[in-house]
Amino acid sequence: MIRVTLCKTCPAGQEGLIEPLSKAIENMGFSVEASETECHSGCARPSTIGFRATGKTAYLFGDITAGDLPDILTFLRLYHQSPDGNFADTRPLGALRLKALARIPG
Repeated sequence: MIRVTLCKTCPAGQEGLIEPLSKAIENMGFSVEASETECHSGCARPSTIGFRATGKTAYLFGDITAGDLPDILTFLRLYHQSPDGNFADTRPLGALRLKALARIPG
């Protein structure tokens, strides 16, 4: 199971990004759970989203907008396929790869 957590106090959270994100992940073909949290403490680059799964590297991205949804879905597919959550090539992640705030070993 991949857990996706969106900061609800950041602009993207306040604008309701969780709704289109939740709808989009319904059709991923694997188990993804989206939820909101009060704060990721990424306030220097607000609108943060985190990804984690057991035994995999966890990620936190900032400066997220609704326009990042396609790259978020690409990230989810690649993250699901990666045995340890790491990527040899991040170019398929588009602009999302430039928005990384943290990568936490699993």
